[in-house]
Amino acid sequence: MLAALSGTPGTGKSNVSALLQKEGYTIISLNELAINQGFVTGIDTERNSKIIDIDGINDYIDGYYKTDDLIFIEGHASHLLKTADKVIILRCHPNKLKIRLEKKGWNQEKIKENIEAETIDVILCETVELQTEENIFEIDTTNKNNNSVLSSIVEIIKSNFEPTKKYKIGKIDWSEEILNEF
Repeated sequence: MLAALSGTPGTGKSNVSALLQKEGYTIISLNELAINQGFVTGIDTERNSKIIDIDGINDYIDGYYKTDDLIFIEGHASHLLKTADKVIILRCHPNKLKIRLEKKGWNQEKIKENIEAETIDVILCETVELQTEENIFEIDTTNKNNNSVLSSIVEIIKSNFEPTKKYKIGKIDWSEEILNEF
């Protein structure tokens, strides 16, 4: 089973993936896979980010990683993979996200773009176009440490990815923040 671990940059994907790996779960970095297997088709100079051939990498993953074993594919574009069986989206309140991205040393324009994306649920909206609601889970990482987020993910795993009210999509709503200036 392939589970995408996605979210706006700064929501905790990399940190939680490292903890999942320590717990024995297989983690594939979408970004590293794209680089190593030649699925980077260019650079978006305006955003200073790689352009990934999602269709190509999706076919590659489908051919090489489809298994009954649980494999996590981590990356902020992993929710776009049609081959993913389940998607866990990490979310973070825009105010806290701003602080996290500033600590990473990101420029204000890139921070603003990512805060806006988080505020208007871009990743969730893209995900529901590809997945049914029962295959999508949202975790609010705003006031959780990495171990707490890990526990939430393990809880989802142990429930065999059965839908629950606790991680049901649509409960996290930052839309009122669109009126605030960051």
